[in-house]
Amino acid sequence: MLDRPTLTAKQINDELLWPVLTVPRRWIALVLLTGAFVAAGVTAGASFIIFGLGVTGLNRPVFWGFMIVNFVFWVGISHAGTMISSILRLSQAEWRRPVTRAAETMTVFALMTSLLHPVIHAGRPWRIAYWVFGYDFWRGIWPNVRSPLVWDPAAIITYLTGSILFVYTALIPDLANIRDRTTGWQQRIYGVLSLGWRGTPRQWKFQGIAGILLSAIILPVFVSVHSIVSWDFAVSIVPAWHASIFAPYFVLGAVHSGVAAVILLMALMRWIYKMDHYIWEEHFDNIGRLLIAVATAWFFALWLDITFALYSGETQEVAVMELRIFTFPYNVLVVIFLLTAFFIPVPLWLSRRVRRNIPLMVWTAILVNIGMWLERFLIIVPGLSSKQPQTFMWNFYSPSLAEAAIVLGSFGLVGFLLLLFSKVFPLVPVWEQKEGQVFKTEITIGNARVPAILREEASSQVW
Repeated sequence: MLDRPTLTAKQINDELLWPVLTVPRRWIALVLLTGAFVAAGVTAGASFIIFGLGVTGLNRPVFWGFMIVNFVFWVGISHAGTMISSILRLSQAEWRRPVTRAAETMTVFALMTSLLHPVIHAGRPWRIAYWVFGYDFWRGIWPNVRSPLVWDPAAIITYLTGSILFVYTALIPDLANIRDRTTGWQQRIYGVLSLGWRGTPRQWKFQGIAGILLSAIILPVFVSVHSIVSWDFAVSIVPAWHASIFAPYFVLGAVHSGVAAVILLMALMRWIYKMDHYIWEEHFDNIGRLLIAVATAWFFALWLDITFALYSGETQEVAVMELRIFTFPYNVLVVIFLLTAFFIPVPLWLSRRVRRNIPLMVWTAILVNIGMWLERFLIIVPGLSSKQPQTFMWNFYSPSLAEAAIVLGSFGLVGFLLLLFSKVFPLVPVWEQKEGQVFKTEITIGNARVPAILREEASSQVW
């Protein structure tokens, strides 16, 4: 357990609930900034509806561009919440407590943002519902259920539903806490949301069981979601896509980028809400250690993907690899991708001084996400541009300003939603921090030091 000063229940309430009960100035500035990004994205999306997809750089054969790259990227970011919260909750890692809710919330908003991109990419969003859900009672024509257009929404909506339940279940005690500290219409709203929570031992028992069950249930969904996204590519016959390694490769890449995004989120929470008492250098150190293992496994999967493509000796597979290595700008992007996603951050994370240096960890996390976004681009675009066996049918993709605005707007939207969430609900679980303080009291039994209080007895002291 991390060795830090013990905090009182009143101090925890005051320090973690003040962002909800007041309006920080930094919060206002960031809401305006991210809101401007969202406005740019909405304007670009409206241009797709008004003028059609001709405003984009999409062409034949490159019919997927920035919007699908961004879709895959945000689905990957969404894996942070499950990795940080579910796995660490099941393993009872104490250091997870301050970061679980923020990571889970980022999962929900990243999934929501990812779902918008296929809708925007369709150009006519009112038509996509038919091809996704396919309940045609008039013409008797049903979409192909073997299509990824059906797989993706089914998997992502299931994951989104489970993630929302996960967040809400852990939020109930804090909703009751805020209910008891507000008046008027706010108290009534929080009273309804808290579902009559009174902090009885029976309620704590059911809340704990629900948390464990949801953690266990959501793990297979966590693995299946990005596996299904990878099958969007792997089930096709496009060169460099038709690979059996794609499912584990995509899942590992998703965890790599998602956990790196949690570093950025923790640093912003420390800066905006002054949570130095709760988010420490030790948390960045532990996540850095986790990232070393995840990044190494991901790089091994990347190596397997390249090896399998070259070992096959298929003309088109080799042609795509040559296109990435010898053709500008893909060759430059490949170098940037490898440096930022692996060769710069991982050697730095091997140093304990770097892992405990918050500004350096933030910069390495930014590098990782730049590299992982480029990875998705280099998977999608070069494969499509050279999918035809005749070279005269190859084409290049040049994204338009509208597509760049959509990408910028997606980052703004996730940040904007997180800021709004933090104004209504505490980003750090108040009850978990109190529980952690209770468990810090230890006694010595033989040669071991164990918590002086059992988990079943902690509820009365937490509430």
